[in-house]
Order: sequence, then structure tokens, then C-alpha cells
Amino acid sequence: MNASSKLVGAVARMGAKPAMAQTSRLPSSILRSSSIAGRHGLVLSQGRNAFAPAMMRSATQSRSVVAETATAAILAAGKMQGAGLATIGLSGAGVGIGTVFAALINGTARNPALRSQLFSYAILGFAFAEATGLFALMVAFLLLFAY
Repeated sequence: MNASSKLVGAVARMGAKPAMAQTSRLPSSILRSSSIAGRHGLVLSQGRNAFAPAMMRSATQSRSVVAETATAAILAAGKMQGAGLATIGLSGAGVGIGTVFAALINGTARNPALRSQLFSYAILGFAFAEATGLFALMVAFLLLFAY
């Protein structure tokens, strides 16, 4: 029995669908299609006889985002890039919190009698810095899940 016929049988048992004809939707990036492969990067191009190796590779590959149209792929990429850029604010919150507590330690070392008053100011500064980081995180989650 030929290895490619075993692979086709395994693909049929897994419930894979053959590549669609050219319609308004683009085929999945796992399946190969030589007619559409040149237009975008979602479909791998190796010719018409590349169906079996593509299905064998699909058993080991996994992708977290699957887009069915080019517009959906661009929108998903934009959402992920925007969420990644929004999380840069979290680094600013970390720097702010570090600065607040460094100033608390420095002030307490200079004048230990003001420890309780400096600590209350430090907690207030910590809250403001943490709120800024939480706003950045909220924007990132809104970009990912609300739009």
C-alpha cells in the first residue's frame, strides 16, 4: 500500500475537507491551492502534488488564530498589534511603582521619624501608578475582545 494512500485515508478519518474551488472565501492556510497561492501569504505554494505533505505537516502545526478572509486576517493582525502596543503602558506602571518605593526607602533612611507620613504618600503614589497600568491593560483587553 502506498504511503500517500495511507495518508489520504488518515486525513479522511480525521474529517479534513478538500480544498475549495476559488470562491469569495480563501482556503485555510493548512490546505494548499496552487490557483490562489500566489496572491497572498496565507496559503503555502508548492504546486498541485503538495496536498499530502501539507496534511502530514498540519498534524504537527497548530495556529492560535484562523482567519477565513483576507479582511479578517488584517483585522486580527491589527487587533493583536494594537493590544501589544497598549501593554507598553504596563512597563511605565512598573517603573512608576519602583520609583515611588525607592523614594519611600530613601526618605525613611534620611528621616526615620516621618516613616508613617511618607508611607501614606507612598501608598497614594502606588495607587496612581497601578491605576495607570490597569488602564493600559484594560485598553489591551478591549482591543482584543470588544472589537
